[in-house]
Amino acid sequence: MSGPVIDHEAVFRALPGAVALLTPDLVYADANDAYLSLSGRTREQVVGRYIFDVFPDNPHDPGASGVRNLYASLQRVATTGVRDTMALQRYDVEFPDRPGVWEERYWSPVNVPVLAADGSVALVLHRVEEVTELIRARGGRGGDRARVLEAELYTRARELQEVNERLRRAHAREREVALHLQEAMLPSPGQLGGHRAAVRYQPATGALNVCGDWYDLVDQPEAGCTAVAVGDVVGHGLPAAGVMGQLRSALSAASRVADGPAQALEALGLYARSITGAESTTAVSVFIDWAHRTLTYSSAGHPPPALCRPDGTVTFLDQATDPPLGARPEHSARVQARTPFEEGAVLVLYTDGLVERRREDIDAGLARLADVLARHRDADPDDLATTLLTGLIPPAGVTDDTALVVLRL
Repeated sequence: MSGPVIDHEAVFRALPGAVALLTPDLVYADANDAYLSLSGRTREQVVGRYIFDVFPDNPHDPGASGVRNLYASLQRVATTGVRDTMALQRYDVEFPDRPGVWEERYWSPVNVPVLAADGSVALVLHRVEEVTELIRARGGRGGDRARVLEAELYTRARELQEVNERLRRAHAREREVALHLQEAMLPSPGQLGGHRAAVRYQPATGALNVCGDWYDLVDQPEAGCTAVAVGDVVGHGLPAAGVMGQLRSALSAASRVADGPAQALEALGLYARSITGAESTTAVSVFIDWAHRTLTYSSAGHPPPALCRPDGTVTFLDQATDPPLGARPEHSARVQARTPFEEGAVLVLYTDGLVERRREDIDAGLARLADVLARHRDADPDDLATTLLTGLIPPAGVTDDTALVVLRL
């Protein structure tokens, strides 16, 4: 039985809390009745205008910081898509009917991203709760002690905001380091004998921009072969990235001299035994023989690559799977398998962040991948890679990292 049709605009206007919607450029898109009443402005005075043109700092207060603090919070939300709760703010407001006359007021703001279908920030929801009367009441009763408590409350709130700002700056520096590491460890693919390829790398929601997932493409034109691989180190952040860098380099080197992917993964497994943190790493390697149009592949506990043929048939390369690195007996050889491919087919290698979801069977994620891949198989690899990410990863993000390689065969 279907429920009632909900008029969300009417609900927004009737909300008892004061709420405004801002574009990512911080222009008012709308404001509910409670917000307009609290701010003493009409909808016509607000909608379509830049928020700080409507509510500037008090020019008579040289220590005013309301605009600076609110701008920093709103900009963070618009840029990162992460909710931000601000400390108690003093933000004076000019009387609308008495130009040049300002009223001392105190606010408790919360800024929340409203995401579009592709995960980008479409709007910023700006909710404010006024606490001016509370501050005044505390100052009006109990004499000096109440005023001291009021001052302490405000001071502690400002101190908390300053601490948060320092933490954010430190995080920004870590993120910059992470970006440089990513660029060094996971470069864009070069030309692969005229074949088009695209790569993507997406860290888990809330993580630094480096992780334990990697991809690698090794082109050997003299042998008529290209080796493609992806891998996944357990964990997130800089420690996992350090292990990832070592394993990626080792596999890249092994792929240049190995007879096939099984031998390359065998060498990687031996090397991984000497690396702390490499335990239970998964990886898959595919050797592409362009002349004979065959794919030879081997997997160390990794989700199977997907091969989409020109007619839209999707096959998962799952006939040569062994345990992860460090979890297999030392004296047994890894297996590999071979399958033909047609010109124009698409090969996709990925890590589990693309397909795995909590409380869901992995087959459901593989089915989603096959469906999106088949429907968009004729797209350019770069466009297809973007489509796979946006089509398979929820807008709110996931708790695991994702690496992706798309190659037109």
